[in-house]
Amino acid sequence: MVQLSRRSFLKGTAAVAGVGLLGHQAVPASSAVRISSGTDLVPLGGTGLWTTVLGIGTGTNGGRQQRELGMEGFVRLFRYAYESGIRYIDTADAYMTHLYVREAMRGLPREEFFILTKTRAKHPEVARADIERFRRELNTQYLDCVLMHCMTTGDFPTQMRPVLDVLLEEKAKGRIRLVGVSCHGYEPLVASVDCPDLDVHLVRINPFKLHMDEDADKVIAEMRKMAAKGRGVLGMKIYGETGYDSREKRLEALKLALGCGCVHAFTIGFTRPEQIDETLELIAEAARAA
Repeated sequence: MVQLSRRSFLKGTAAVAGVGLLGHQAVPASSAVRISSGTDLVPLGGTGLWTTVLGIGTGTNGGRQQRELGMEGFVRLFRYAYESGIRYIDTADAYMTHLYVREAMRGLPREEFFILTKTRAKHPEVARADIERFRRELNTQYLDCVLMHCMTTGDFPTQMRPVLDVLLEEKAKGRIRLVGVSCHGYEPLVASVDCPDLDVHLVRINPFKLHMDEDADKVIAEMRKMAAKGRGVLGMKIYGETGYDSREKRLEALKLALGCGCVHAFTIGFTRPEQIDETLELIAEAARAA
């Protein structure tokens, strides 16, 4: 199992970011970061923020699998991921896991984490209220990244502009550090590339077209455009939400994510510690093959 002690993590954090994992440091959009493990710190494009390559997801089957662990079981799993060196947490209002994350983070250094959450708000005032509620539910003064969740049409940049404007206002106030989008569909994915003011894209990517928006080659072409603009590109559905039926397929999926040259980090939903162990082992294997 790949391990990263808290002392080693903090030492590495100071070296790359000056003031911790979330400290801003300009990184050219074209910078290539060579990784060797899932707990390596990487820059999210040119956004100035860093995170670990692997993130722990809380939305498998809409969050049901994580909620079914119960609060105690979820906290145990989260702490195991933390002790293994994972510092990126993916959650969402729709998953109903904010309070689980809050409890799991109790007593841990907030500045070590990259917390990404998502709003389904369609009205600007709902989005504004969501940000206040999310900060309260997660017990944090700021949210590292907030996404407009699950865009499904190519006209979302126009239709969702009032919501995006609110998120940008919240960013200017320091309550949000990065603003982004997740898309379900190829048309919104393509449209997101030219949507102004986005910092981060959360994109479905795997080699088996499972819960994907298009063939992997087409999706990767769009992700490369995002990365070229200096955006942070985060992968999801790496394991297709099913985990597939073999270690070999999971390795193939990780080789695609790590080898395409445009995914900075990715999130996977876990329910057992041994899944985390295996994924860290497979990332190291895939990185050696890259």
